Amino acid sequence: MPDTRKKLGDFGEAFALAHLLRSGLSEVARKWRCRRGEIDLVMQDGATLVFVEVRTRRDAVAAESVGARKQNKLAELAYSYVQHHRIPAETAWRIDVVAIQIGHRGQVERLDWVQNAVEEL
Repeated sequence: MPDTRKKLGDFGEAFALAHLLRSGLSEVARKWRCRRGEIDLVMQDGATLVFVEVRTRRDAVAAESVGARKQNKLAELAYSYVQHHRIPAETAWRIDVVAIQIGHRGQVERLDWVQNAVEEL
């Protein structure tokens, strides 16, 4: 990944994390990795575990960039996390997407937080 793209992604994840913390969620993990890929943020919203995909773009299509293939991948990653950490089956969890649009001058122009963005498969 080119350095500027990584920096943009890291900035977006930090911005999303700060927004979620201000919104009352608590941080569980960042950049959790397994052989299938990476979950950007794992948060706790009350009794619900929340897996967060952060999309940071310089154009207006950040939210739309999570298509069916990516949704399937996010669900696989969430199941892997639950299994790896032996999360009890009765624990509620969801997958959210935080889409951040960056303006031409590098400022955040828009943040969309889509809760339950991926239905359980």
